[in-house]
This record gives sequence, C-alpha cells and structure tokens, in this order.
Amino acid sequence: MKNWYVVHTQTGLEERVRTIIESRAISLGLNELISQIVIPTEQISEVRSGKKRVSERRFFPGYLLVEMELDEHTYSFVKNIPGVTGFLGAGKKPIPLPPGEVENILKRTEEAKLKPSPKIIFEKGEQIRVKEGPFMNFNGTIDDIHPEKGKLKVGISIFGRSTPVELEYWQVEKI
Repeated sequence: MKNWYVVHTQTGLEERVRTIIESRAISLGLNELISQIVIPTEQISEVRSGKKRVSERRFFPGYLLVEMELDEHTYSFVKNIPGVTGFLGAGKKPIPLPPGEVENILKRTEEAKLKPSPKIIFEKGEQIRVKEGPFMNFNGTIDDIHPEKGKLKVGISIFGRSTPVELEYWQVEKI
C-alpha cells in the first residue's frame, strides 16, 4: 500500500534529489513502487524596479513529499540518494503522513500556483512609508488591507489631518 512520506534533504538540493529519484526509479524498475514526488512550493509576487515579478518559494525548505510503497528495498534506495539525509520519523521506521495533512499541503501548493501571494505581509495599524507615487516619502498607518487586490487603505497625515488613501503593496514599505 502506498503512503506519503517526508524525505529530508540538504537545503537547496530538493529539485536535484527529486530528479535523481525519478530517473533512478525508472532505470531500476521501481517506478511502480514510487509514484509521486512533490516539492511543496508557493508563488510569491513582489515589485522590483517598478516591475512585478512572480517567483517560487519552498514553504518547507529541505523536504520532499514522496508517495511510495515502503519496504526495505525502497527505503534503502531513497536513503542512499546523494543529498538525502533521511526520512521524517522516529528511529529507522519512517512515519507516513496522514492523508488529511497531505491533502492540505497539496491544496496549498495548487492554490499558490493559481494566485501568487505577496512577499511582504502587512498588518492593520502598522506604520508604513510611501516609496512611490504622488505621496512619496509620506508616512501613514494601515487602516484596511485587501490582499486579493494587493492594495492597502492608508491614513496619511497631510496638513495635520489624516487622509485615507488607497495604495498598492509595491508602493509602500514597512518602517
């Protein structure tokens, strides 16, 4: 029976380990026992030099999820891949992930591909400074957050009065 297991790798080598496992599994005929390998990632958006960029970030750096039928042969096969430091679990016996946990991780990965999240997270009441636009170099306080639009409602002090202004995430920075 196939279950999902967490494989610990050296950070930064997740993609390389995944490729090695997939290619060696095919060459050794283990592709029936090892079916899926997932690197949990999410898309994040940020603005640099006035351009919006979407990049990928691992939300569990140094870990892979592997769906496989665990026996002595598959265990030693994965454990001996260069870059793999071991399985998550106590002692020599890896513990399979509960199905609900796997579904949550896979769902989060799929949702993140469809809708990138902002790199910087803002909180209501937080102090910010406007770095671009007509209110450049003004300071303000966040009144409302609209993450689905990537916009903030900010109270900026102009002539001693708080004026509500709607700004995009990339136009402000935390103080």
